[in-house]
Amino acid sequence: MPQHTANAESTGTAVTRLAIRLLDAWSSRPREGLAGAELPSDPGVPVLASLLHATGGPEAERSAARAVTVWTRSAGRGPAHCGLYDGGLAGTLAGLRLGARVHPELQPVADRLRDRLVHTAPSLGRRCERVAFPDYDLIVGPSGVLLALSTGTRPTPAELGPFTDHLIRLCDADELPRLRTGQYAGHPHLGWLDGRINTGMGHGVAGVVAALTAAVRHLGPRPGLTPALRRATRWLVRQSFDDARSVRTWDGAGLDDGPPPAGPRARQAWCYGTPGVSWALWDAADAAGDRETAAWASAAFSTLAERYDERFHLFGDRPSDLLALCHGASGVLAVADAFAQHAGLPAAAALRTRLLAHLRARLPEVETLGAEGMGLLGGAAGPLCALLTAGHGAPRAWLSCLGLR
Repeated sequence: MPQHTANAESTGTAVTRLAIRLLDAWSSRPREGLAGAELPSDPGVPVLASLLHATGGPEAERSAARAVTVWTRSAGRGPAHCGLYDGGLAGTLAGLRLGARVHPELQPVADRLRDRLVHTAPSLGRRCERVAFPDYDLIVGPSGVLLALSTGTRPTPAELGPFTDHLIRLCDADELPRLRTGQYAGHPHLGWLDGRINTGMGHGVAGVVAALTAAVRHLGPRPGLTPALRRATRWLVRQSFDDARSVRTWDGAGLDDGPPPAGPRARQAWCYGTPGVSWALWDAADAAGDRETAAWASAAFSTLAERYDERFHLFGDRPSDLLALCHGASGVLAVADAFAQHAGLPAAAALRTRLLAHLRARLPEVETLGAEGMGLLGGAAGPLCALLTAGHGAPRAWLSCLGLR
């Protein structure tokens, strides 16, 4: 057997065995012992279980089946808002959809929850002026619900329609004034955003673009949809700039106050900065057949991929800051893999190889993170899912939960 093949198999075995250990430990943990960041409806456990079930062999299948069974006992509990993350029902739906690949009897349960989400959408009274995150975003708002409805299945126009129409209305003018926040004055953590428009994938325009792109792919031409997507993508392009490291990037909010401050931008992650935003732009352009914007977005990501510095761009005091999908290396890995897979981008493929090695060398830290929580965005499920998919060919359906493919 060639040495590189043996190495790939050994690293794949190490990732799989760690995933089995963490799922087994999670399944045996008292439910009251769950970490605060890992709410009962978080889709991390069933997402990871579905990948293990598809790729890991008999032991992995048993571990996956047990974990999904335990997860379903508390799925739907918690805050019970409609969002994809932070305990939302759309996250439960995504978990049920992928959990049904392990336990098919969950499929009708997922269908009933889908119907509930679609039925209640018109009555939620989401704002179209002076908005807050639940009015539009990917984490707790309609962008995430739309992506959850697209996870593991092909949604119907009736299912996506209410969420698509709301996002179209929010993007009805070139400067996106309806996406300007108005609920965070004096907020201890979000006061910086009040009166501004967020750019990011998790809480900003990039997430709206990802959701509208999914709608285009599933619904095809629809009145207002393509113009809304075009306005949002052009707005994002206008907010970009080159930082002091010659990376084409974005700050957390649009350039309302003139040119961006000088200096490099360390936050380069799925949630903020070049990875998530440039992918959203590329995928939107690809869906619309806009080769010029697709090439621009690929070039933007390449500026980061060619200059990515793990010592600078990965920072923070917690394992989740360094490893997890939202802020850490696994989120950048997932984006690089998407660019390599769908755009055929050489710089992305090279960065994917680097980050696979980076995360494989840190499996002990991933295990430590797993003891804290198995959430998808902030826990150990995310790095393991990214490793299994980008490095070992696991199914890709779960990536819609990130606005990726």
